[in-house]
Amino acid sequence: MEGGKLFAKVAGEEGREVEGLRALRAITDAQLMKDMNSAIGAIRSEKDVEKKKGLIEKFKTDFKDNLDKMIDPKHPDFGPKNNEILYFWGRKKGGRSDIAHRFFGSGLGTTNRHGHTTVCQGSLYFSGKSMSDQWDAATSKFTGGAKAYWMGDTASADFVIFVGASPFEGNYGPTNRVPRITDRLATGALKFAVIDPRLSKIAGKAWKWLPNKPGSEGAIALALIQWIIANERYDAKYLALANKAASAKAGEPTWCNASWLVKMDLEKGKPAKFLRGSELKLVEKKETEKDGAKVVTYETVPASAEEAPVVYATDPFVVLDAEGNLVMFDPNDAERSVVAGQLFVENATVGEFTVKTSLQVLKESANEKTIEEWSEITGIRAKDLEALAFEFTSHGKNACVDIHRGVSQHTNGYYNVISWYNLALLIGNFDWRGGQVYASTYDVSGAKAEGPFLFSKADPGALAPFGLSLIRHDAKYEESTIYMNLPEEQHYPAKRNWYPLASDVYEEIIPSAGDAYPYGIKAAFSYMGSPVYSLPGGHKWIEILQDVKKIPLYVASDIIVGETSMYADYIFPDVSYLERWEFGGSHPNITFKVQGVRNPVIAPLTGTVNVYGQEMAMQFEAMLLALAEKLELPNFGPNGLGEGVNYNHPDDLYIRMVTNLAYGEKKELEDAVPEASAEEIDLFIKSRSHLPKAVFDPERWTAISGDMWPRVVTVLARGGRFQAYEKGYPGDGVRPGSFDEPYIIPTGTKYGKLINMYLEKNTGVKHSGTGKSLSPIPTYIEPNMGFDGNVLEDEKDGYDLKMITYREIMQTKSRTQGNYWLKALLPENFVLMNSEDAAKRNLTSGDSIRISSASNPEGVWDFGNGHKRDIVGKIKVVEGMRPGVIAFALGFGHWAYGSQDITIDGATIEGDARRYEGIHANAAMRTDPIVTNTCLFDPVGGSAVFYDTLVKVEKA
Repeated sequence: MEGGKLFAKVAGEEGREVEGLRALRAITDAQLMKDMNSAIGAIRSEKDVEKKKGLIEKFKTDFKDNLDKMIDPKHPDFGPKNNEILYFWGRKKGGRSDIAHRFFGSGLGTTNRHGHTTVCQGSLYFSGKSMSDQWDAATSKFTGGAKAYWMGDTASADFVIFVGASPFEGNYGPTNRVPRITDRLATGALKFAVIDPRLSKIAGKAWKWLPNKPGSEGAIALALIQWIIANERYDAKYLALANKAASAKAGEPTWCNASWLVKMDLEKGKPAKFLRGSELKLVEKKETEKDGAKVVTYETVPASAEEAPVVYATDPFVVLDAEGNLVMFDPNDAERSVVAGQLFVENATVGEFTVKTSLQVLKESANEKTIEEWSEITGIRAKDLEALAFEFTSHGKNACVDIHRGVSQHTNGYYNVISWYNLALLIGNFDWRGGQVYASTYDVSGAKAEGPFLFSKADPGALAPFGLSLIRHDAKYEESTIYMNLPEEQHYPAKRNWYPLASDVYEEIIPSAGDAYPYGIKAAFSYMGSPVYSLPGGHKWIEILQDVKKIPLYVASDIIVGETSMYADYIFPDVSYLERWEFGGSHPNITFKVQGVRNPVIAPLTGTVNVYGQEMAMQFEAMLLALAEKLELPNFGPNGLGEGVNYNHPDDLYIRMVTNLAYGEKKELEDAVPEASAEEIDLFIKSRSHLPKAVFDPERWTAISGDMWPRVVTVLARGGRFQAYEKGYPGDGVRPGSFDEPYIIPTGTKYGKLINMYLEKNTGVKHSGTGKSLSPIPTYIEPNMGFDGNVLEDEKDGYDLKMITYREIMQTKSRTQGNYWLKALLPENFVLMNSEDAAKRNLTSGDSIRISSASNPEGVWDFGNGHKRDIVGKIKVVEGMRPGVIAFALGFGHWAYGSQDITIDGATIEGDARRYEGIHANAAMRTDPIVTNTCLFDPVGGSAVFYDTLVKVEKA
């Protein structure tokens, strides 16, 4: 807590000085944080440089007594020293995420809380975030988008296109989806195509397997879009729905902005922002006061005194009717339905503006190449592209696309993903059975029912973290003081990428700290995850993690000494899934509302500890509670959940979350689960009698839940709360499969809002590597691109094979090498290579090969402790791999996780060489030529790039 020379007894580190958490929690006043944040917001939004400098000086004056608490008063947008505390994590679910954000966020006040999203499928989530942004009249912005992932309803679709997805081997996943897919495939109810360079298990059963060139996924979607528009096989009625009222009247759950008019920037030859009524002088802005607050409306000017003005809550958007007349509307208007009469408007003159519709802009982007040219880019025959487009549009809304990592984990991942989502928009299949579906979970926060325990009002002394994050997410480079202080000729490229449209950029975290850009870190905490192992180019983290000047303190919570936690100063033991609580939520392929609840079924193997006078399992939660106790954080311990409500034990949080879940989302128990009977409660308690009181204490649980205890038992005995099956697909079962007939089988869980075809926000965002504005529409961007916007040409140096990864069903990415039952099925992995490529290199199955790349020409892992490992494995020659592409399965080739001897307190724990078996080639994955300590990345969606590296394969 207090810092100091914590490692004075460690040879070579006697002088290492660590700043304590108490000092790093520099600002403890919530109101001061809010006031500073407000002032910094004004600094960021000011575009005039001199005025911006003036606001910085004003900040220094207004907060002169607290400037010592800032990271750098010259850069107030960096925020307070609290931000020098870093917390990052791998896979984490509800419950644990709640306590972590409470401790590091509202407790310690750091904005640097970053997850692992971009190592999985970041660009998929953040393209979904852009497309799910809603128009906010109060701020006049598109905002509030979720990390939306619209998966295909493979349980009901007549036709599916799987792109870069392997549901028989992963992808949320085999246990859930395989039975539904195989049963329907066997009966002939389902037909599907697979786009993947590798003949995956599902590709082997496809109507068509299309082995594309990696990185060309967006080009495939654009080719299909071109054909569908040219052949008018889109849902014109859906695309014409301009606002909420129109979608409701048409019986559609969602609507999109395909028909909205977009202004053209004729000087740049690019589309810009949407056309607005005020720009045409069709409405006037009015300001009134209501209940002490300013109310802004936009009103038409009546032609006569008898005519009432039309009032809009926002500056209205515009479409054209069939006769070419202007029609204004509010996207969120639930009363006045607006249906466009024209979907394709090309360079029409409206007032002083030249306009197109969003759909016209999409059409032009798809038509930038011919089908034959798209065929050349993708490596897929033109006739197969056309056949795929025809089949996709032959099932009404009962067709979908199912995309995953193979689409998103490229340098062009963001635009790949929005291209596929726009393909789905053309048939209007969102929220329809067999179309694109959206996850829905039951609320555990109490917000919807306003109780029985409202967590938003149970955070005493909560701090509101502010300032620029270490990974520069949700922030524009051009608004920063860093940009302001640089000469114009040095603005681009920035030192590192900025992510105004993404967050949780895993590959940025430690490299950014290593570069101290925008600032350095004093204390780092990690939970689960092994980025050194799992990230492309993760070996670049090792040098930084070992440098105590760059990372003065690193604390890990882990169940094992892993490839990342092995570099930590302290490892606090955690528990496995059988020993812990988690609220798992749902996954987007599930059309039912669910909330799974995991709770301990065995005693903690780590033993117990005492915190706040309470015995509890030695685990992640105990570590945070113990630190909170020492720091005397107001939102933990006595009254930590509000006056008279203690937070002394993990159960104090978790049982209340279950109580909210059992209560439901309506007041007065209208949505509550039934009460468990006395017999069921007795069985529930007896079935847990083997657990120690530190984990399960009926008296503690009943005291926390009170009268809700019988309902809490109902939820926990069933492993969570699950919507009734019949509510998953309400409707009468009619499936005409036509855009021209009412399609009345919506999904039970709905997204139910605007989906953006055209991304207006992007027109105001620049790529911090090139200074160029981002495209607001799906477009093809070359893969394998560096931060400077240039395509890498490593093939000129002999790196002539594209390397990708995949997953074997018997292994996950990291933790199952110690599961010997699974390992016996496949002791080691192989590098898959097409027979043509193998023959050219005189290779046969079983040969040992070395993999190298332009950024790792030696083909080695350097672990920084005197131990190196060659990137060497065995080849497996196959036909089911596109020539020019090789692949290896993740999860093998560990150098920690018990694979080698380690010494703890003088005792040596022997490693097991079986865990060392196999090849792990992430260190060969290309690092960026400009940002050299980081893998290639998608500068928009943030994805860590797994599928663009060119490598050389030689006999070892």
